[in-house]
Amino acid sequence: MDNLLAGERLAQLKGLLDDVEFIDGRKTAGWHAKLVKANEQSDGRNPKTQEARKLVLEALQANATVALAVMPSHFRPILFSRYREGMSYGAHIDDAIMGRGQLARSDVSMTLFLNAPEDYDGGELVMAMGGSELTYKLPAGSAVFYPSTTLHRVAEVTRGRRDVAVTWIQSIVRSAEQREVLYDIDRVRRGLFQEKGKTQEFDLLSKTHANLMRLWSDV
Repeated sequence: MDNLLAGERLAQLKGLLDDVEFIDGRKTAGWHAKLVKANEQSDGRNPKTQEARKLVLEALQANATVALAVMPSHFRPILFSRYREGMSYGAHIDDAIMGRGQLARSDVSMTLFLNAPEDYDGGELVMAMGGSELTYKLPAGSAVFYPSTTLHRVAEVTRGRRDVAVTWIQSIVRSAEQREVLYDIDRVRRGLFQEKGKTQEFDLLSKTHANLMRLWSDV
């Protein structure tokens, strides 16, 4: 997704993080992920980290594509990760249940890239998909959303510094396949409405979308 954050808001976020201490990222990793995680994360107790989290959360909550495609019911606190030269994050799977006290299921993972691809070499987000690998290294302010069931890794940074924001989202619909069906139907009915208004075909698609939401939603 291009331009989840851009312009002044992206610059404001990066300015906040410039004044925050980054600590060993293994402190927030699961017991097995600690073995392959080598990065740094912003101190979550710092008020500027809290302010930076608010900026990203507001952008996520205001984004129409996130609302339609992800259908979020709960966002985990945003983490800001930094990879310096020689750092990487080996193959791992995100924890299924996260949090203490208020638990949340991780259905969708997000990585928001905070600096330009030319600022660093390596550092690609690599996902294992159907026997092959997909790699992502997006422009600053762009984000990738992917099922939390995906085995993934971050390639070693060989030059420069990679800064990202990450979070995990519990969706109203836990199945990635069902979310895709609902998103496709919603896009078609909205396009039909814009072209022809409230027709019988629009009403039928709306009925189908609503009834599938009843079948598949977890609220």
